[in-house]
Amino acid sequence: MKQEIKQGYRDSLKSLDTEEHIDLYFYRPLGFAWAKLAARLGVTPNVITVASIFLGIGAGVAFYFNNIWINVVGMLLLIWANSFDSADGQLARLTHQYSRLGRILDGMAGDLWFASIYIAICLRENQTSEFFMDHAWLIWVIAVVTGICHATQAAMADYYRQFHLFFLKGESGSELEKSENLDDTLKSLSWKKDFWRKLTLTFYTRYTRNQERRTPAMQALRHELTEKWPGEIPMSFRRAFRRASLPLMKYTNILSFNWRSIALFVAIFAQMPWLYFAFELVVLNILLVYMVCRHEAICRNLLKEVKDGDFDK
Repeated sequence: MKQEIKQGYRDSLKSLDTEEHIDLYFYRPLGFAWAKLAARLGVTPNVITVASIFLGIGAGVAFYFNNIWINVVGMLLLIWANSFDSADGQLARLTHQYSRLGRILDGMAGDLWFASIYIAICLRENQTSEFFMDHAWLIWVIAVVTGICHATQAAMADYYRQFHLFFLKGESGSELEKSENLDDTLKSLSWKKDFWRKLTLTFYTRYTRNQERRTPAMQALRHELTEKWPGEIPMSFRRAFRRASLPLMKYTNILSFNWRSIALFVAIFAQMPWLYFAFELVVLNILLVYMVCRHEAICRNLLKEVKDGDFDK
C-alpha cells in the first residue's frame, strides 16, 4: 500500500529535473493529497483550477488591509491557492485528463491571483504611504510595468521548463506547442460555433508566439532537429541537451511562484508592500535576462554540433 502511494506520488510529478525543493517537500505532497481526494470525489482538474482563482483573489483582497493578522490570512489563502495549482496538474497526470483548456486556465489562474495582489498593494500604498499619497499615479504605473515583466518572466520560465521536458520525456511528457500548429487549429474554428474555444486559443497562440519570438536560437535548433530527424531525436542529443539545460532549471523555478511569494510575504511583514514590486523589477528581471542569454547560448552551441554531425557518430 505504501509503495503504491509512493509510486502514485512519483507519477503525479512532471519530473525531478524541473521540480523545486519547496514544491517537492511541501506543495507537491499537499497537492497529491488534494488530487487523490478530488479523484475519489470525481472533481476535475479544471474545477480545482477555478477554485484556486477564487482563493488567490481572496488573498489579494486580504493584502489590501494594513492589518498583519488579516495579511496572514491572505498568506494562508495564497498558499492554499498554490496547493490547488499543484493539485490540478497532479490530478491531470494521475487521471490522464489533459487538455489545452486546462493549461490555459492554469496560466490564467496565476495571472488573476497576482492582478488582485497588485491592485491591493496599489490601493493600500495610496492610503498608507505619504509619498504615494502625494504621487498616487506612480504606484499604478509601477504596478503595470511590474505586471508586464511578471508575465514575461513566468512565460519564459514555463517555456524553458517545457523545452527541457520535451527532450527528457518526449512529446507526451511535455506541453511544448508550436504557434504554426495552433494557427492551423484556429483557422478550423468558427467564431459563431466555437466562440469561447477560439477566444481562449487566440490568446494562447499569441502567448506561444511571444515565447518563440524571444528565443530565436531555440527556434533555429528546433527547426534543424525537425529537418534532420523528423522521427525520433537521437538519445545522444537528448542527453547532451539535458546536461546543458539542467543547471538552469533552478532559475526557472526562482521565476515561478515560491520565491515570489516569499518576497511578497517579507514585504508585507515589513509593512512596505512596494518592495515586492522592486524585487520583481530588479532581481527577477536580471535573472530573466541571464537565463534567456544562457539558454540561447546553449541552443546555438548545440545547433552547431547538430549541423557538424556530432550526434550522428
